[in-house]
This record gives sequence, structure tokens and C-alpha cells, in this order.
Amino acid sequence: MQSTRDDLGKLILRLTLGILLLFHGINKVINGVGFIQGMITSHGLPGWLAYGVYLGEVLAPVLLILGVLTRLGGLLVVGNMIIAFTLVHFGQLGDLAETGGWAPALKGVYLFAGLCVMLFGAGRYSVSGGRGAWD
Repeated sequence: MQSTRDDLGKLILRLTLGILLLFHGINKVINGVGFIQGMITSHGLPGWLAYGVYLGEVLAPVLLILGVLTRLGGLLVVGNMIIAFTLVHFGQLGDLAETGGWAPALKGVYLFAGLCVMLFGAGRYSVSGGRGAWD
């Protein structure tokens, strides 16, 4: 029974993180990554690095939703969020929102949920069945 509940929790975590991040990725597929390129080049980095956002916001969510190479998907989410904090939200790390919560709370949830998925793996309710080293 414990294993079934654990696997169900992993499924809910994977689907929630994957679906919510995929909305960000779809927006970037439709509208492009020009604004990200601007932020990246303002830090003296090459603009083509902006296309890496598709790894963290399209590929990773698909991997999480399906439960294939799930730990890799979690790692991509963590990397994506570290870069987002560094480029966009670094100045907000000590800020509170008007509602009293931490200003970049949603990004923090994505970061730590990605870390949890990376550590927990896919679980039984996944395409891979959680059997591979990266699942």
C-alpha cells in the first residue's frame, strides 16, 4: 500500500510540474525567445543560449508528463530555474510580494519540485515504469 501511495504522489508531482511548466514553454514556442535573448546578451553571453529554454520548458515537461527519462527532466528543470533566477529573479531573492509571500515563490516551487522529481524518479505510474536509471 505504501508503494502505491508513493507512486501516486510521484505521478501527481510529475504531472503538476510538467503541465504547469509546459504552458511557459508553449508560450515561448508561439511568441519566441527574443526577450530572453535580450536578457542573455545584456549579460555578455551569446544570444543563441536563449534556445536552451526549450529544453527546460518544453522537453523537460514532456519527459515528466510521460515519465520517461524523468530524472533527466527534473535536472533540466532545476538547471532552467537556476538560470532564470540568475538572469531574471536575482534581485527578487530577498523581496516579499504585496501579499506577504516570497516574491519569486512560483519559480522556487518549480526549482524544488524539479529537484524532488530528480531525486524521486518517475515511479510505477509512468511510461517507463520507473525501471531505468534515469527514470
